[in-house]
Amino acid sequence: MPIVNEIMSVAVQVITPEATLQQAARMMLELDVGALPVCRDVTLLGMVTDRDITVRGVAAGLMPDTACVAEVMTTTLEFCTEDQDTEEVMRTMGQAQVRRLPVVNMEGELVGIVSLGDMARRQPGHIDQTVREISEPSN
Repeated sequence: MPIVNEIMSVAVQVITPEATLQQAARMMLELDVGALPVCRDVTLLGMVTDRDITVRGVAAGLMPDTACVAEVMTTTLEFCTEDQDTEEVMRTMGQAQVRRLPVVNMEGELVGIVSLGDMARRQPGHIDQTVREISEPSN
């Protein structure tokens, strides 16, 4: 099994917690992604997804041009380290029901992101169980 730093994306765009929901949505559109790490410098503070913007923000009545990412981002999140085995990371993704994980180094600094797609491209026969777990209805 490869380790995370062999398959992760390293050119990760991040957003600050002070950015507006509209800025985050535009960035996601331009980058064609559904989630952005929220950072201050290289310190990972959380993640914001397109679903966070829609469900926690817009549906709750927040104004996208004035509400901040900090108001809707997830701060309790799973992450992995760049030297972890991908098998272990797939288990974490399945248990947490997430399709991507931020990757940090030994100092806790964001160095990349690894997605289910990265796993599928590298080891296509090993993701079946993870996809089943991610797809299970959550309680």
